Amino acid sequence: MRTAVFSTKPYDRRFLQAAARAGAHDLVWIEARLDGTTARLAEGCEVACLFVNDRADATALEILTAGGTRFLALRSAGFNHVDLLAAKRLGISVGRVPAYSPEAVAEHTVALILALNRRIHRAHARVREGNFALEGLLGFDLHGRTVGIIGTGQIGAAFARIMAGFGCRLLGHDPAPSDRCLALGMEYRPLGEVLQASDIISLHCPLTPGTRHLIDAAALTLMKRGAMLINTSRGAILDTAAVVQALKSGQLGYLGLDVYEEEEKLFFEDLSSTVIADDVFARLLTFPNVLITGHQAFFTEEAMRAIAETTLANIDAFARSGRAAHPVE
Repeated sequence: MRTAVFSTKPYDRRFLQAAARAGAHDLVWIEARLDGTTARLAEGCEVACLFVNDRADATALEILTAGGTRFLALRSAGFNHVDLLAAKRLGISVGRVPAYSPEAVAEHTVALILALNRRIHRAHARVREGNFALEGLLGFDLHGRTVGIIGTGQIGAAFARIMAGFGCRLLGHDPAPSDRCLALGMEYRPLGEVLQASDIISLHCPLTPGTRHLIDAAALTLMKRGAMLINTSRGAILDTAAVVQALKSGQLGYLGLDVYEEEEKLFFEDLSSTVIADDVFARLLTFPNVLITGHQAFFTEEAMRAIAETTLANIDAFARSGRAAHPVE
């Protein structure tokens, strides 16, 4: 099937081409992100393949439908960037990658925790300048600390397993408790209790209307003063303006982000020669106790291979039966 691959980067080409059977897929590479102004680039393509910062809103979907698109193949687990009601109304099916490498995101989460705790990023910069002083680099033992995990699906469970290995006490919050996490000794509690008791809070829940700004000013007030907050899930789960205020007051001691609620204007592009116009993001960069990566937690060889293979399997299944192997209902 002719497929328009939006938000194409060199690594997307590499892994999708490696996963595609010779002649089975006609892939059209489009570097631009999908939105209402770029949807026409997919004209004549039965499939549009999207990444996390593409915007499949009603306007874009109407243009895609007029151009012949009948299927959206998402290169992601999340689907909050797709207007599912509009897709259903227009007769567009949607498939996603429900799991690619939970370990990739979980391990990156741990990397952020270790780097923030032991000030690895600051220590690296000092040593490169010949400064070997230890003042300001004091960390804490992870062993014996309480880690709160919000969302214990596959990624949250993989993260819990790693933190259990550090000797941490595990608290969890999820409407569907995980047997894997329970076997690790996790205690499930209401959100407020998890926030109050945890030294480290890590977010692994999907972005839904119910989780949007789940961590707001009120939630931050409940947290231990000086606690660490990590988000490798979706940016809008945090109320970023409230997080900035908590950092300024010292209520929040550490912040590690791999996602940001306005990231579509920033991430996956080289903006090193431009002025970042996002004042909230620019303010975050000024804090010495904040570490931000640009949505790279998923970015491993294993995860990219799995994403490519599952994406093409969804397209193959739709071509055969009119339904994705992993549909979004």
